[in-house]
Amino acid sequence: MKYFLILILFVTSIFSSQAQVFTSGADENQVEDPVSWDVKLEKQNDSIYKLIINAKIEKGWHLYSQNIGDEGPIATSFIFEDAPKDYLAIGEMTEPDVPSIFDEVFEMEIKYFEDNAEFIQEIKVLDEDAVIKFEVEYMACNDTQCLPPETVPFQISVLKNEASKGYTDVNVTSIDVNMSNNLKIGVKGGENYQLEQQKEKKGYLSIFLLGFLGGLIALLTPCVFPMIPLTVSFFTKGAKTRKQGLTNAILYGFFIFAIYLLLSLPFHLLDSVAPEILNNISTNVTLNIVFFVIFIVFSLSFFGYYEITLPTSWSSKMDDKASSVGGIVGIFFMALTLALVSFSCTGPILGSLLGGSLSSDGGATQLSFGMGGFGLALALPFALFALFPNWLNSLPKSGGWLNTVKVVLGFLELGLAFKFLSNADLVQHWGILKREIFIGIWIIVGIGLMLYLFGIIRFPHDGPKKKLSKGRFGLGALTFLFVLYLFPGLTNTPFANLEYISGFPPPLFYSVYDKETEGPLGLEAYKDWDKGLEAAKEQNKPIMIDFTGWACVNCRKMEEQVWSDPEVYETIKNQYILISLYVDDRKELPTQEQFNYVRENGSIKKIKTIGDKWATFQTVNFKNNSQPFYVLLDTEMNLLSEPVGYTPNIKKYLKWLKSGVANFRQTVKE
Repeated sequence: MKYFLILILFVTSIFSSQAQVFTSGADENQVEDPVSWDVKLEKQNDSIYKLIINAKIEKGWHLYSQNIGDEGPIATSFIFEDAPKDYLAIGEMTEPDVPSIFDEVFEMEIKYFEDNAEFIQEIKVLDEDAVIKFEVEYMACNDTQCLPPETVPFQISVLKNEASKGYTDVNVTSIDVNMSNNLKIGVKGGENYQLEQQKEKKGYLSIFLLGFLGGLIALLTPCVFPMIPLTVSFFTKGAKTRKQGLTNAILYGFFIFAIYLLLSLPFHLLDSVAPEILNNISTNVTLNIVFFVIFIVFSLSFFGYYEITLPTSWSSKMDDKASSVGGIVGIFFMALTLALVSFSCTGPILGSLLGGSLSSDGGATQLSFGMGGFGLALALPFALFALFPNWLNSLPKSGGWLNTVKVVLGFLELGLAFKFLSNADLVQHWGILKREIFIGIWIIVGIGLMLYLFGIIRFPHDGPKKKLSKGRFGLGALTFLFVLYLFPGLTNTPFANLEYISGFPPPLFYSVYDKETEGPLGLEAYKDWDKGLEAAKEQNKPIMIDFTGWACVNCRKMEEQVWSDPEVYETIKNQYILISLYVDDRKELPTQEQFNYVRENGSIKKIKTIGDKWATFQTVNFKNNSQPFYVLLDTEMNLLSEPVGYTPNIKKYLKWLKSGVANFRQTVKE
């Protein structure tokens, strides 16, 4: 269960990286590190030593005990080198005896340490030249957040009694140090610009409205819609007074809203994480494939081939609680029961909301807005119909149309599933879902939806065939028009740029057709900093660094909606040397180019992939790890304008590009 919780916390970052402020001269390492460790040996006799490991914990943070069971957070653990020949660990690691305290984050009794904690392990030394090697795995939390589990390796020489922190299997060489220094390009001029955090201002409102729309759709499913008149009648007719009935119904609606909002709170535990880690997780191939499979399972469920439900014992227990407790607490359990029994319909919609809301730079806050909108849409009918019971007569009767809604949602889930598979394909360069193949799959899904709406194909829970309603015909016609819109995407023409759905299909250059360049929109784009810098010096042009990602939706939107503007396109093509650096590229670097990056605090990051290199390059030089992120430089590393992120306004972006050109010309004159 604890690993499930940790996984859920990390999933919040799927398809998103939180932006950071770029400030000239800022510390490159912005990682929270609230626990520091001190290691020493105390000799007891000729062969027995005490290994003493002291943890110093910053105020407000706490470190968990080794003995907290399988539930809850990650326990502190000490892992010694396997089968050493020169020493033996005797007995178990001891720790301070502290009472269990109720942890509000994990809602359970847990032992944890504050301020400091001392762990002691007896060691029998068989060779006085022994070097004791071990790793500490721990998780630090405060009252509002938990940091990702951290593993810190140590080694201590028995003879010298000197401990060192670092990866025991990593030998940092002069080559590592030189290559680490080469990543730093010495950007100048940051103090000349007012640099703002790059976030989409309208993100919260839009995701709230999307969540609200998702909730309205969920209302129209067979799991929820029939509950509205039944529940409202229960409150209005079962209460002693009309006022009490209204109050109970409004409380019921409020609790529905609160339950869905509360579901997003655990996702805020990752507010402070290491730079690049969110992007590494969001582009994780395994997670994207898992989401692809989950969405396929969701879609088949909506088609009616099986039902996805939570264990019936859960809803039964909640129902029993609601009946036995009564009052406000009983109403809460009634709302919780609705959330559980309606999961087969709401779960897939919430899954889509999770994937969609976290695909841009809002993180857990965006998810809270989305879940709040979803819960509000579900809650409103119960309160409104209690206030105005006559409105119940205007509700359409339950029937086959509810199943139609589910099947339509099934087709939408099926289309979304391939977006996750596409993310994995792009990052790994498998080449199985090139742009035209992806669009072709969407065309097939669209044709399937159209045939269903027109009554040509049917699914298990469909009722007797009836005359086609105006609603189904209209929706089928809209689907037909959407499929027609997709067809030019299969061609190798200028019409293939389907800007209204940009960000969903793979980029234009990831194509089955031969392209002149591998850059966006056919632009010549260098994918290596050194080669791009060399070209800029040769051609005496300014540099435009495009920090991007294969699975970055907003990057595709910028390329296909903003860069495609003729004036923007010509400015980038003719006035700049474009360097596109993909921070999520999982292709391994050649062995001779892999190295251990040495941070200023002495910690090590292994640079194995192309994405590792450029993500670190971005963080080190620009104190930012969001994508897209655009930087204008001259060949002397002077900033020509303030770096910008997602800028969907063409005029604003073009003005920014031209200001960089003007500033470059000015520096050339000087």
